[in-house]
Amino acid sequence: MRKNKSFSFDKIAGQYARYRETHPGVLRSLLINISKDSKVLEVGCGTGNYIIMINLISGCQSWGIDISREMLSKAQDRSKSVNFKLSDASKMDFLDNFFDLVFSVNVIHHIKDLHGYFKESYRVLKEGARILTVTDSEWILRNRRPLTRYFPETLDVDLKRYHSIEKIRKVMQDTGFVNIREEMTEYYYYLEDAGAYREKSFSSLNLISEDAFKKGIKRMEEDLKMGPIPCVSRFTLLWGEKE
Repeated sequence: MRKNKSFSFDKIAGQYARYRETHPGVLRSLLINISKDSKVLEVGCGTGNYIIMINLISGCQSWGIDISREMLSKAQDRSKSVNFKLSDASKMDFLDNFFDLVFSVNVIHHIKDLHGYFKESYRVLKEGARILTVTDSEWILRNRRPLTRYFPETLDVDLKRYHSIEKIRKVMQDTGFVNIREEMTEYYYYLEDAGAYREKSFSSLNLISEDAFKKGIKRMEEDLKMGPIPCVSRFTLLWGEKE
């Protein structure tokens, strides 16, 4: 799941808890057809932003799994209503035909065994239930504002890490998912403080050179002195259903 040879998410759990927020468009999509009777699982939940909000708004039965103990510790401190478990994406400790929705947000590029993950997701989902993968397409990566604009070195890092949308669709089809559809959601906002970037709360900032990072943060902070920076957060949403 959240795993990289040269990087541990345990190290930035605090930054995630402080700075990472839910994307309004993603959250709206996740809440469609979710009720208090629904059983929902977030894979790679991190500090719990999405699954906690879904639980608060809908009252659904909620679970979140991650392989980072520190991330889960932060999540557990924030909610006692969500069931958080230390678990790998390709080997889930849940019953067959259990969930109404399995989803992940900006996590799929950390999952190396895509077939294992989608096979497990298919197993734990009820018949007719949905899966949602929220990720970045190549176009989104190339047009990120402010990340790629101020830290262009992150583009090469993420182009190597992210699975293509075509590959994800193919694995979903091979696993048995049907009615696969794709959409994009956008959220425009203004950045007023560089704290999230200064503290490297985005994993790719931990994978570029320190020199590149310092140059980027200097440019960002200089531009912020002139006023808020216009930004846009985009995601590709890839839906599927268990036949």
